[in-house]
This record gives sequence, structure tokens and C-alpha cells, in this order.
Amino acid sequence: MESQDIAFIFNTFSFLVNGILVMLMAAGFCMLEAGMVRSKSVATICTKNIVLYSVAGILYFLIGYNLMYSGVDGGFIGSFSLFEVADPATESAEGGYAAASDWFFQMVFVATAASIVSGAVAERVKLMSFLAIVVVLTAIIYPIQGSWTWGAGWLSEMGFSDFAGSTIVHSVGGWCALAGCIVLGARKGKYDKDGKVNPMPASALPLATLGTFLLWFGWFGFNGGSQLALGSVADASSMARIFANTNLAAAGGVVVSLILGQILYKKVDLTFILNGALGGLVSITAEPLAPTFLSAVLIGGVGGALVIFTVPLLDKLKIDDVVGAIPVHLVCGIWGTLAVPLTNDGASFTTQLIGIIAIGAFVLITSFILWYAVKAILGVRLSESEEKDGADKSEIGLSSYPEFTQ
Repeated sequence: MESQDIAFIFNTFSFLVNGILVMLMAAGFCMLEAGMVRSKSVATICTKNIVLYSVAGILYFLIGYNLMYSGVDGGFIGSFSLFEVADPATESAEGGYAAASDWFFQMVFVATAASIVSGAVAERVKLMSFLAIVVVLTAIIYPIQGSWTWGAGWLSEMGFSDFAGSTIVHSVGGWCALAGCIVLGARKGKYDKDGKVNPMPASALPLATLGTFLLWFGWFGFNGGSQLALGSVADASSMARIFANTNLAAAGGVVVSLILGQILYKKVDLTFILNGALGGLVSITAEPLAPTFLSAVLIGGVGGALVIFTVPLLDKLKIDDVVGAIPVHLVCGIWGTLAVPLTNDGASFTTQLIGIIAIGAFVLITSFILWYAVKAILGVRLSESEEKDGADKSEIGLSSYPEFTQ
């Protein structure tokens, strides 16, 4: 067998297997969100997550992939056209990997961005209105900004670096989530008139913990697969280092959030620890290859700290983020992208900042327009009585825990 054929096989295998790992993150988001919301909204959360994954897949085939990758050529946008997969009988090893494997790997990333929004706006958003947001986010907003870097667009020409998507995936979901939380407002009873925060306990912390472990597991595919090749010794060695750094960053986020939580609140808060792990993972995603093992721990640890400090800040601003998606994915996404020059000599802090601002401004503005448009056409928020009874009863007529609700 020719060496080119062997490289084709291993590269394709990497895209497929790592893509499957990233797909498992959909289950992770679902379980994390199901555990963090109140029991009267769990079935709706499960419905949202399986449907948004499916919608993202179809839209990324119909519009998203070519809009992100076809004919960008240093510009701002690709082409509006269907993705057409090559005939397996005629596909050549010269391409380096099977075209369908690349589409699949890229598709599970866009589903991740949509999942981020789901948890932040939970318990008060209308199901069909949320899915309308997902359609535009996955078909238009995500692919356009993604084309600027991963599609060889203008930010790529400048040298902006985001290895696996701290900004391109995670901050994008975070910006859209922030717009949604502002447009929707907080859940009824979350904040008093004097600004006091009324805790709304999670329905099942074991589920939230399981979801975090699934996300951690899937992140090895998220970051490792972004090496985009497994056809050489160098690629295999790089992927191994990425896996190790990814794991260490998550561990750093856990330990720092544990310690800071104890210092600041005199107790250990499991939800802080879970989001600390995710904050560490988001932080290392922009550059999981270049850091040393110690640097990975420190980068992840800063992510865990940012989560601890951002959660009360959002409460002061009365921004009700049910699962902590904004601290984890937006704030840590920004941090991870800014941290790239600390370990990667080829990256520029100024260029990184330009990329963060450009993508952030584009996504936040278009997201506000989208949320307000959906609000005007469909309405976005459940009525007060529907919210009190729970999204499960009003939206889908099912209950995850029929013996009790809270």
C-alpha cells in the first residue's frame, strides 16, 4: 500500500473517530443542562438538545459548510451552495482525507455552538422560538465568522490563531447566549427588586456531573481532532500532546475553582467545580499543542478562576444564565484566545485581540437582531403562568419526573 494511501486512511479515521467523540458532547450538554435546571423543565431541555443537534446537521449541509469553506479566498464569506460529497469510488488519496469525514467533523462543532446557547436561556424561552435561533445561528452566523479564520478568510491572512475554537466556537455560542439572556430577561423570582439573588436549586447534580464528564471526554476529540491529520509520526505525537494538555487544563480548572470557592464562600460548591473544569477546557482550546504541561495547568486554572469571579458579576447585572454558559464559554473563550501568544511565538497579541473583537462584534450584533426579530414574529418568552407551571407542561406536555415537580 502506498504511503499516501496510508495517510489518507489514518487522516480519515481521525476525523471520524474524533468527530464521534465531539458528537458525544451533545449528550454531555444535554445531561449538564438537565441536571442544572429545575425538574419541571428537564424534558424540554432534552428535547431542545436532540433537535438542535439534528437541525445543525441539516443546515450545515444545506448552507453552512460551503458558506464557511468554499471560495472564501482571504475574504469575508464563502458561497451559498449545497455541500456535495465525492463519490467514494472516485475519491483520490491526493486529497489527504475523505471529504465526507471532514464535513462530519466540522458539523459536530457547529452543533456545539448551538448547545451553548440552550443552557443559558433555559426555563423561560419558547421551544420553537429557540429553534428558529438555532437555524440562523448554524446556517449563517457561525459559518460566516468561521470562514474568516478556518475558511482561509481575512483573519487567517492576518495571522489570527484559534486552534480548535475558543473564540470561533465557544465565544460565538457565548455571545449569542448573552444576547438571548438580555432579551429574555431573568426567570421570575430569580432577583428581588433590591438585587438579592434567590437560588433556584438544580434538579439533579449527579446528572450535571455526568454531563461534565461526558463533555470532558468529548473534548479530547474536539481538540485532538483539530490537529486535522494522523498520517505521520509528527501528527500522532502532536495529537498525544494535545490530549494530555487538554486533560491537564481541565484538572487545573477544577482545582482552582475548588480552592477559590472554599476561600471566598467557605464551602465547596459542586456547580463551581463542574464549570471550573469546563472553563479550563475552553481556555486551552485556542492552543492545546504549544503549551508545556505546566502551562496547560496554569491556563486551565485561570479559566477556573474566571468562572468563579464572573458568576457573581452576572448576578449583579441581573443576567440570568442558568448553567453558567457565559462565564465558561464566552469569558474563558476570550481568555484562551488571548493566552495563545504566551506559548506560541508565532501568534500576536494584537492580532488575537482584533479577532476577538471582530468576531464578538459581528456575533453579538447579529444575535441581538436575530433575537429581537424572533421576538417580534414568534415571541421568545413563555408567559408567567407557563413559566410557573414549567416548560415541560406548557411546551411538550411531558414530565421527566411525574412523581414530583419543583
